[in-house]
Amino acid sequence: MLHLRHTPYLPRCRRSRLTPPILLQMRIETLAVHAGHSVDPTTGAVTAPIHLSSTFEREPSGGYAAGHMYARISNPNRAALETALAALEGGAAALAYSSGSAASLAVFQALAPGDHVLAPHDAYYGTIRQLREMFGPWGLAVDVVDMSDLAAVERALRPTTRVVWVESPSNPLVRVVDIRALAGLAHSVGARCVVDNTWATPVLQRPLALGADLAMHSTTKYLGGHSDLGGGALVAAVDDEFTERLRSMQKLAGAVPSPFDCWLLMRGIRTLPLRMRAHCEGAMRVATWLSTQPAVEAVHYPGLASHDGHEIAARQMSDFGGMLSVQVGRDAEQALAFTHRLKLITRATSLGGTESLIEHRASIEGPTTVAPQNLLRVSIGLEHPDDLIEDMAQAL
Repeated sequence: MLHLRHTPYLPRCRRSRLTPPILLQMRIETLAVHAGHSVDPTTGAVTAPIHLSSTFEREPSGGYAAGHMYARISNPNRAALETALAALEGGAAALAYSSGSAASLAVFQALAPGDHVLAPHDAYYGTIRQLREMFGPWGLAVDVVDMSDLAAVERALRPTTRVVWVESPSNPLVRVVDIRALAGLAHSVGARCVVDNTWATPVLQRPLALGADLAMHSTTKYLGGHSDLGGGALVAAVDDEFTERLRSMQKLAGAVPSPFDCWLLMRGIRTLPLRMRAHCEGAMRVATWLSTQPAVEAVHYPGLASHDGHEIAARQMSDFGGMLSVQVGRDAEQALAFTHRLKLITRATSLGGTESLIEHRASIEGPTTVAPQNLLRVSIGLEHPDDLIEDMAQAL
């Protein structure tokens, strides 16, 4: 098992009361607690209030002294959240959305008809559906490719490629690809490299430090961490014209999180590094045990030395994550029967919460799925791994 490694860096944390020399020494555990947080100047409250107002007072001069005009445009809770997200990923700017799907959609919507997007064949099925069903008819050219094959990626690039979309580890096959190499290929044709970092989180993987231009998150998952909010985010390495276009679209379209969801997410982020350690430890224990079971056809977890992407994961991640997939039995019927016998692990969509969840992906994704019929995606929660193993043992 690898140990968590963190590199100090200087985030842009304008709302923090901490000075840049102090920020320069921060590790991610400290950033998770402090970035975006400040003592309320009116009441002295250490925990930030929730600002539910939909509108803000205008000055006689016509300006807005506190920087907020209307909730769709900005909100104090969202501003604090975006500061924290940029700090966690080591980015120049962050934008918060109402869901991960809204965040990915914003990237594609910021492109123009005729632009080309290259996506992985193994990725969250909602992202691929957006590209094929919404933006293909709209005018984007879309190709999917096995991104573990760098030569295939290079062949698929075009002069009109504008985005190379990367997901590592992938959903649902838990594949790992070389982000630094893919970013280099994207830049060779003037494209942006966008990495869905939902599964790894900034605690385990820093796409921007590996050369990516944007990191995307479904903050509903690990960053929130308690299965009680919806959200998404984009974090940009550089606050450039494309970032400003995304920001303008965010304000105009209004797919933004509520103040309460922002507040919940800020609370969840404070324990993110500690939770990720427990998720990783539990997943490694469960994956190792599953790999020894005769009824299990395959275990997909990058922490196992047998995993195809193990060496890349060891190089670009500080630990291997809390997600795994397991192939049980011979077909969907036997895999589903296994889930029905589980007592502790809940059959449900989503991931990254404190509770362990299991899901048969092929039946969720439908006929376009890349998941084998006997594959189950497992989000390892914060339960003791021995209890999870005992539950799986009786179900097997």
